[in-house]
Amino acid sequence: MNDTFFVDVWSDVVCPFCYLGSRMFAAALGDFEHREHVVVRHRAFELDPRSATSYDLSLNELVAQKYGISVERARSINERLEAQAFTLQMTWALQDAKVTNSFDAHRLITLAQSQGQGDQMNERLFRAYFSEGRHVGDHDTLSTLAADVGVMGADDLWRSDEYSLDVRRDEREAQELGISGVPAMLLDGTFMIVGAQGADAMLDGLRRAWARRSAT
Repeated sequence: MNDTFFVDVWSDVVCPFCYLGSRMFAAALGDFEHREHVVVRHRAFELDPRSATSYDLSLNELVAQKYGISVERARSINERLEAQAFTLQMTWALQDAKVTNSFDAHRLITLAQSQGQGDQMNERLFRAYFSEGRHVGDHDTLSTLAADVGVMGADDLWRSDEYSLDVRRDEREAQELGISGVPAMLLDGTFMIVGAQGADAMLDGLRRAWARRSAT
């Protein structure tokens, strides 16, 4: 039996449930008896591939427009998300979030993974978008965030299409697996968890996937 236990995580850095899910998964992994064998592979998924790089409207206004609800209703929804994030020791400021296209952020995560820093880059991008009001579709901002983590070569990335095919491959594989919403976690190639279901459910999934491989 191969000791490496891969967890493939499809998510988007502008997806609130993905950030919540990442914290839940971290808690689950901390309690997983075989965590030393786990290798997380971050896989790209764009909530809206057609999204523009920047908008004049706020997140609340864009959510209201997209779902045909009032801005006040959209604000209320986001405030509930902020409250949930607070229970996971995060402070969000969704009123400052800058909606953008996340394709290049995914390219940056792929670059970071090639340097063994995928987890750190993913977390830094989440925090930049949800807590700091940073523009994670802007190349200069992305390069600064990469430097924060210690990822090398970000500036060169914007002068090429490097890792673009990797992002598209991840998205194609998600489609082939029937993934239509994120976060989606494929545990050891056997169990799929979709959504921010909570640390307990994720820990149960990890244990079930481990038991499955041990039984074969």
